[in-house]
Order: sequence, then C-alpha cells, then structure tokens
Amino acid sequence: MALLSSKTNAQATNDITHQEAFEVLLAAKKHAEASNTLVNIAVVDAGAHLKAFLRMDESFLGSIDVAIKKAKTARYFNMDTGELGALTQPGGIIYNIEHSNGGLITFPGGIPIKNKKGVIIGAVGISGGTIDQDRSIAIAGAVVLLESKNESNKK
Repeated sequence: MALLSSKTNAQATNDITHQEAFEVLLAAKKHAEASNTLVNIAVVDAGAHLKAFLRMDESFLGSIDVAIKKAKTARYFNMDTGELGALTQPGGIIYNIEHSNGGLITFPGGIPIKNKKGVIIGAVGISGGTIDQDRSIAIAGAVVLLESKNESNKK
C-alpha cells in the first residue's frame, strides 16, 4: 500500500495537480457567475482523465457530457475546440473526426491548460452557455494558473 501512495511513483510529471484543477474550476465559475451564465465545468489532466468537475445549480443536465468531452477534445488535440471545429467541417481536412475517441466536441468551449513553461498539463471544458460564453469562461479558467504563477513570481 505504501508503494501506491509514494510520490516517487507519480505517473506524469507534467500533470495538473488537484489544487491547480480546483483553481481553474473556481476561476471559470467566477467568470460564469459574473456573466450570469449557468454552466458545467470540467477539468481533465494531461492524460485527458477527469480531474475536477462542477455542475452549477440549474445548469443543463445534457451539458455535463458536453463539458467533459470539450475538455478531453482540447487535450487530445492540444488546441481550442473552436479552432479544431473549423477543420472538421464538410470538406475540412479532418471531417467527421468528432466520431472518434468515443465522441469529440468540435465547437468552442474547450481550452488546453499550460503551465508556466508552456507545457500542456490538462484542459478545461465548459458547456451551458452560448459557444462564445463557453469559450470566454474556459479561457478565464485556463489562464488563471499563468496569472497566479506570474503574480507569485513578482513577490
């Protein structure tokens, strides 16, 4: 049992911590509340596994899966899901890719999360508002780690 809890046996060194995932979740929630938008917020780790989740009261139940899939999609392809969506349209170079990996979401609201070294450590997915609201909320969550680390470096 001690072997399983040892920090020396960590699976990924460039993975979002639970504390960082919580910071992303709270920053996204704060932005959603400021814009009166009820959303589901999903944070996945570097392996695209769910790390943190919040369903705001009265947000759409159907948006739970969408938020998680937006986060996973952003991590699988290391890009904004809205940008990926442009490539998945009829005639696009990866048309129909959203049918892979158990279902992807290729419209705005999923953003990769980077550490201060620029390494992707996870992703955030938002669903429940308009695609513009979802994207804005996701960006607010994704950048919080860069902002907090920059401010702590100034002190």
